[in-house]
Amino acid sequence: MERTTLRRRALAAGTATVAVGALALAGLTGVASADPAGGTTAPVSADSLSPGLLAAMERDLGLDADDARSRIANEYRAAAVAAGLEKSLGADFAGARASGAKATLTVSTTDASQAARITGAGAKAEVVAHSLERLEGVKEALDRAAQRKAPKGVPVWYVDVEANRVVVNAASTAAGTAFLKAAGADSSLVTVARSAEKPRTFADLRGGDAYYMNGSGRCSIGFSVKRGTQNGFATAGHCGRVGTTTNGFNQQAQGTFQGSTFPGRDYAWVATNANWTPRPTVNGYGRGDVTVAGSTASVVGASVCRSGSTTGWHCGTVQQLNTSVTYPEGTISGVTRTSVCAEPGDSGGSYISGNQAQGVTSGGSGNCSSGGTTYFQPLNPLLQAYGLTLVTSGTPTDPPTTPPTDPPTDPPGGTWAAGTAYAAGATVTYGGATYRCLQAHTAQPGWTPAAVPALWQRI
Repeated sequence: MERTTLRRRALAAGTATVAVGALALAGLTGVASADPAGGTTAPVSADSLSPGLLAAMERDLGLDADDARSRIANEYRAAAVAAGLEKSLGADFAGARASGAKATLTVSTTDASQAARITGAGAKAEVVAHSLERLEGVKEALDRAAQRKAPKGVPVWYVDVEANRVVVNAASTAAGTAFLKAAGADSSLVTVARSAEKPRTFADLRGGDAYYMNGSGRCSIGFSVKRGTQNGFATAGHCGRVGTTTNGFNQQAQGTFQGSTFPGRDYAWVATNANWTPRPTVNGYGRGDVTVAGSTASVVGASVCRSGSTTGWHCGTVQQLNTSVTYPEGTISGVTRTSVCAEPGDSGGSYISGNQAQGVTSGGSGNCSSGGTTYFQPLNPLLQAYGLTLVTSGTPTDPPTTPPTDPPTDPPGGTWAAGTAYAAGATVTYGGATYRCLQAHTAQPGWTPAAVPALWQRI
């Protein structure tokens, strides 16, 4: 299998309906709010998930509709519990993963005395030798070496939280060993695995719709975004450089790349003209579009589905987070590795778990006939990099899409903190008052409890 960027030429493009993905900081309708202390999660409403998504999960994961809804509900809860435990365990945290048909959450720690805290939160505890921080330090050394010089014969490396090791996939043991030596990495924490994988990017305003770059190539839209009053969409960086013009699925003038990063990362955004209206949906390719209700990142082992303009809907599972992968064009880091298939032209398209947006398609190996491995660029870092906000469904519960440009430098004291993942029902103090979280979200600068009643209720 060849490792290349999957950039589809325009003449191979087919027409696709338009669905632009959007993120709100809301939970899935019909799912009880996740409780970091280990509360139960209610079944997902039958009306809250796209029939197309459920059909794809049945085809690719062997789950009927009821099993899929139950699994997604459990995965949402697992993500919230894992985020809370990561914060409370601190340096003792060693990763989290979901496994089995019921997406059972396992949280690893280096401190056996923390096992009770983990089980009390509703997760299975596992005591391991190395913290996630230590393993990620080794991976960062590998990333730095790859930025200096892309490793030959080493396509992928990542932290495997289940194995509690850093894994380097290499064409040969010698290639992997040479990479470790060049990076000065602690080889005692690394497993070099033989691999024939050859990742490539999938380049070929509803998420998953086709667009064309400078009339010569095709990629797929990720999610609708705004920057101030300017509409646009998020996509993969390898699809175009700043100034690259785009036409839509109907070959009408659409927009221009405003920001693009590749290699290193693989993200970009396109500002669109007034003829294109962003929608808070992802193309279901004949099975019903999916409305995106949030952006909670899934844990390892969670189900995830992808929409792209070449192959439509396909599903699989999250295999590893924070993965590094080398394409012919260079190395990118911070992507998520999955078992979902993709093909040229799918690049930039939407990845979602249930109705929670995850990221945009970067690349991979294999195809949708024989199967493959893919990588997606997580969405939240993309938004942060370019100061973008997500287009939402516009319901009264939607949070503000644009944080203040000049948040207070010395906010009132309290336990609330920007950058923290809050689950619905969590309580914080701010400015001398206590607030209860109404929607699961990751706090952004300026989204203080007093300023955002859609997210916080004073009690």
